[in-house]
Amino acid sequence: MALNDMYDARLVEQETAVGAGVQLALLAVLGTAMGMGPAGWLAGLVFALATWGVLTRALRRSRPRSFGLANRVTLGRAILVGGVTALVADSFQSPPPVTALVVLTSVALILDAVDGKVARRTGTGTALGARFDMEVDAFLILVLSVYVSTSLGVWVLLIGTMRYAFVAAARVLPWLDGALPPSTARKTVAALQGVLLLAAGAGFLPRPVTVALVLVALASLTWSFGRDVRWLWRNRTGADTARAGADTTRTDANADADAGVGVANTVTDAVADAVTNAGEIAAPRPVRTVKTVKQTKPVKPVEVGA
Repeated sequence: MALNDMYDARLVEQETAVGAGVQLALLAVLGTAMGMGPAGWLAGLVFALATWGVLTRALRRSRPRSFGLANRVTLGRAILVGGVTALVADSFQSPPPVTALVVLTSVALILDAVDGKVARRTGTGTALGARFDMEVDAFLILVLSVYVSTSLGVWVLLIGTMRYAFVAAARVLPWLDGALPPSTARKTVAALQGVLLLAAGAGFLPRPVTVALVLVALASLTWSFGRDVRWLWRNRTGADTARAGADTTRTDANADADAGVGVANTVTDAVADAVTNAGEIAAPRPVRTVKTVKQTKPVKPVEVGA
């Protein structure tokens, strides 16, 4: 049994190695096609190395039997975010390729609404998957806020750093680490951040409209965090009990950013179906070990007195 567990662990960790390889391939394509400079290469390589290291360590600690189709979708999103990170870092040295930036970000945002659906339909939702999805979302918002801040001002960084400030505050104030109830408003606000920052960074809107969009993003995010902090403060006495019994899984609250929009749901449902079906077809069938039991020939009873 120990040998089988070790073999499964190696197979799972190979997924992160493949992801790192694909990340390097994407950086090579961007570097060749866009003429990416040293800053872009350095940021992309650091992101790839950090993602591989952190995810591999998390897998060793949680020891899942398989990586899961939903986590593969999230890993694909992380690879795209790595490309966005490289382009944004390179934009400090040369004009950024806006088209490539918009395409990579748009696909990453669409897949954010897919991985949660895939997790639920395949029954592969895990605490690791939920945290992985959350961190990819948060980092993408941080990178986009850095990009937009170069044209609108450092105040835009409040959007990208607010979640990290909340996590840091929870280290000092444990009641902030309590389990929050699911909220449609929260996931709608989270989904809007990426969309509004992408629209602001695309550069095709007048400056007053761009500023208004970013202000809406900042105001809605501040309201959402403020509401959650208020709820946690009011329920702080039971925070430790709730946290101890909470099972953080990939749910609509933290892994599905469809925001309840009918058209978006239709598109992401179709993509999730395609990903799920492709995964079922391509997934290798588990090998079952059948224990052979040696059968003995029944002994014919001896009739007494015959």
